[in-house]
Amino acid sequence: MADNSYIPPKVLSIAGFDGSCGAGLQADLKVISSLKCYGLNILTSLPIQNTMGVQDIFEIPASAVEKQLYCMFEDITPNAIKIGMLFNSEIIKVVANFLAKNALGIPIVLDPVMVAKSGDTLLLKEAITTMKKYLIPLVEVITPNLAEASILINKEINTLKDMEESAKEILQLGCKSVLLKGGHLNSNDSNDFYLDNKSNSLWLQAKRIDTNNNHGTGCTLSASIASFIALGKNTLESCKLAKEYTFQALANADKLKMGKGHGSLHHFYDLWN
Repeated sequence: MADNSYIPPKVLSIAGFDGSCGAGLQADLKVISSLKCYGLNILTSLPIQNTMGVQDIFEIPASAVEKQLYCMFEDITPNAIKIGMLFNSEIIKVVANFLAKNALGIPIVLDPVMVAKSGDTLLLKEAITTMKKYLIPLVEVITPNLAEASILINKEINTLKDMEESAKEILQLGCKSVLLKGGHLNSNDSNDFYLDNKSNSLWLQAKRIDTNNNHGTGCTLSASIASFIALGKNTLESCKLAKEYTFQALANADKLKMGKGHGSLHHFYDLWN
C-alpha cells in the first residue's frame, strides 16, 4: 500500500491566549494553517480578553513555559518560530535560554508585543531591557510597530525618515533584520520599512484599510512571515508575501464582523468564498 503521507513545514508560535481568536496563539494557528503549514503552540500567558479589550491577565509560571518547550522539541522540531506576548522578564529569559541552546539554525520571528489594540499592557516595563539583552540578538527578524520601536530605542518616530533611522538603531540591538511597521503614522498609506544586516533595505507599501476589524494585525503579519520562511522563502521575500497576505486579510475583515469591538482579520479570505 502506497504511503501518501505528507509532512508540512512546521511553525511554532510562542505567545499568549486570546479567546476571541483574533490575536495570540489562536490567530497564529489560523494564519499558519491558511498558508499550508502545521502550527504548534507554547502558551506564555492567559489574558482574559475579547474584541473590546483585556479584562485581566493570569500569569503562566516560567517553569511551565520551559516544560512546554522541552516537551515540544523532544517530539517535533519546527522549521520556523514566531514569538509574540511574553509578559515578564522571567518568561523572556526562559524562552531565550532555551532557544539559544536548542533552536540553533531555526529562524525566529519576534513580534515584540507590548500593548493590545485596546491599550492594555501586555509586557511589563521591567521586561523591556531583558528582551533587548537576551532575546532580540537571537532573532531573524523583529516586527515592531512605531510605539514598540519608540520604547526599544527610547525616541519618538514621527516621519518616514525617522523610521529609516530607527530601523538602523533597532538593528544594532543584534537581530539580523527589522520590519518596522508604519501603520501608526498619520497617513493614507500603511508603509513598512525593511532593513537587514547585509544592507538590504526596502519600503513595503500598501494603502491604509479603513476598518475597525484590525485586532491581531501584528500577530497576523509576524505569523505569516514565519510561515513563508518555513516554506523556504528568504526573509525579505517572506516579509513581502506576509505584507500582501495581511493586507488582504484586512481588506476582507469587514465580511466577518465578529464582536462588538475590534474584530478579527479574515485569515481565510481566499478559502471562505
